[in-house]
Amino acid sequence: MTTETTAKDLHAFTVDWLEWHRAQEARLADPHGFLAITGLHWLDDRPQRFPDAPGAWHTGPDGVVVNLDNGEELVVDGTPVRGEHRFGVLPERGGVDAVWGDAVIEVAKRGGNDIVRPRHPDAPLLTAFTGTPAYAPDPRWAVTGRYIPFDEPRATTVGAAVEGLEHVYDAPGRIEFDVEGRRLSLTAFPGRGARALTVLFTDATSGVTTYAANRALAVEPPATDGTVVLDFNRATNLPCAYTDLATCPLPPAENRLPVAVEAGQKIPRERGGS
Repeated sequence: MTTETTAKDLHAFTVDWLEWHRAQEARLADPHGFLAITGLHWLDDRPQRFPDAPGAWHTGPDGVVVNLDNGEELVVDGTPVRGEHRFGVLPERGGVDAVWGDAVIEVAKRGGNDIVRPRHPDAPLLTAFTGTPAYAPDPRWAVTGRYIPFDEPRATTVGAAVEGLEHVYDAPGRIEFDVEGRRLSLTAFPGRGARALTVLFTDATSGVTTYAANRALAVEPPATDGTVVLDFNRATNLPCAYTDLATCPLPPAENRLPVAVEAGQKIPRERGGS
């Protein structure tokens, strides 16, 4: 490979990463994204009102219910609702977005608990957002690995950014790869899309230049021989890296890498990063 070819390859790799990075930043700046969250409200059987959402909310065996006062209205699935509205039993990690004026009221289930999480486009965290620091893209951190499926998916319980909360994922397998001459392994969870994977991890940069609790990496579906690419340049922060109003999962214990992954997103400026 000539020097000219290498330079062209590096340029193409960098351009591709910059496009990905800009898309990530655009998602963060979404007026109803997680930077717009103004409250994390845990529901129980007692009706509760919140300063950043209409109505009185409670939950029980039949799911989440809101009782809206006269003059209050939500739009759910395009339909205006008034008075009492029943959201029903929500699936774990599922939810409904109800529209209230220019805000979105997220009604969801996390760790077996029903929550209300309003998202307002004028939230201070969102309006002050100036972007996320990241390492410069480096092709060395696009690592080829091998996906090894388990005989059966393994229910894997992990902690959460919220103390006492737990998440359970069905891990379909693990990914083995080499870094700095060391054989490493990451337990993989289901990703977005058929056969796609995601890994949650920490490494020797965690709490130093990258967020201490976790980072996430999306992995394309494995090839027929199990080959995958772990492009750590695209390691992303989870919402809890930016806000305390998040319920993000923590990595399983075996996903604490003993090497410094100097790639991907760094500690957000909102947490003192630079």
